[in-house]
Amino acid sequence: MEYIKATEKDLDQIVMLVQETIKTIYPKYYPKEVVDFFCELHCKDNIAKDISDGSVGIIKDNDTMVGTGCYKDNHITRVYVKPEYQGQGYGSYIMECLENKISLEYASVYLDASLPASHLYETRGYQTIKHDRWNVENGVILVYEVMEKTFHRNGK
Repeated sequence: MEYIKATEKDLDQIVMLVQETIKTIYPKYYPKEVVDFFCELHCKDNIAKDISDGSVGIIKDNDTMVGTGCYKDNHITRVYVKPEYQGQGYGSYIMECLENKISLEYASVYLDASLPASHLYETRGYQTIKHDRWNVENGVILVYEVMEKTFHRNGK
């Protein structure tokens, strides 16, 4: 298992992976308006910009892309694993790689947790620091947790 930096040639596969995961998993937790919001947020243009910034990574199982992660400064902004590969440690591995990279420059890391992923983050030592909300369409409100993890250096 290796987490590598994504390149422009990975764009279409990453977009497909993210969109497929959102459309498969999120309807179990959220109304259509929120699912649509996440699909727009993680659209091809935004993913392309993140790849261009050098902040996107991918993980493959043999030759199949099974997951992706993204960060900006000390903010993890996108972690998705194909539905059929979830629960096999890929998400945890992506998180470990992102955290290791971020910990080189920052004392803590934070993320906006979706309902399907908040349990994973809690098991990795993240704590909710606030609840936030975002008005999507048709009066629907997305409520989510902002979670943070402090890095402990030199056994401190």
